[in-house]
Amino acid sequence: MSTANAFQPTNYQTIADSIATLLFPHAEVILHDLKTKQVVHIANNLSKRKIGDDSALDELHSDPRSAQSIGPYEKLNWDGQRMRSITSILRDGEGQAVMALCINLNYSVLEQARDALNLFFQASRVMPQPEALFRDDWQERINTFLHAWLHKNSLSLNGLRREDKRQLVEALYHERAFEGRSAYDYVANVLLMGRATVYKYVKALREE
Repeated sequence: MSTANAFQPTNYQTIADSIATLLFPHAEVILHDLKTKQVVHIANNLSKRKIGDDSALDELHSDPRSAQSIGPYEKLNWDGQRMRSITSILRDGEGQAVMALCINLNYSVLEQARDALNLFFQASRVMPQPEALFRDDWQERINTFLHAWLHKNSLSLNGLRREDKRQLVEALYHERAFEGRSAYDYVANVLLMGRATVYKYVKALREE
């Protein structure tokens, strides 16, 4: 066997360590030697296995040339955490299967995050706006109209040009958004404009 085709186990260990580091702390990566049928490397040990443990990959080892990867499949860890795993066959320069690389991902934490988000966003936990409380909420009305206008015109708040802002102020004026004095300051702050500019646009509309 030439030096170029020689089996370099440290290369596979580096791959295993890199994957475990990227997915830390939720993934364990185990290398199995297909010749000795033993665990030879563990990165971020979650399963409490040890170097030298039996690989329990007899069926896979019986004809490794027929396999490239197996999974994803699910299994239960010692602590009751649910794992999603995939096993890939690693070959040397001559195409001989020499290692099995197993990635065990603890996805219980992702399920917990999903459940927490589902609970947080439950529609039943949100009540309609009380009409009496929000009847005079001019900020709410401005925000609602402003974002509807942006959506209708396929624009974003951060991408508005000077002319876009003038047109938006005009649209807000026709929606009677400037009946309160504080509305000028609010619209100016939201649109990153000077209050005097907003007032100038509104004054010109009133004089038409």
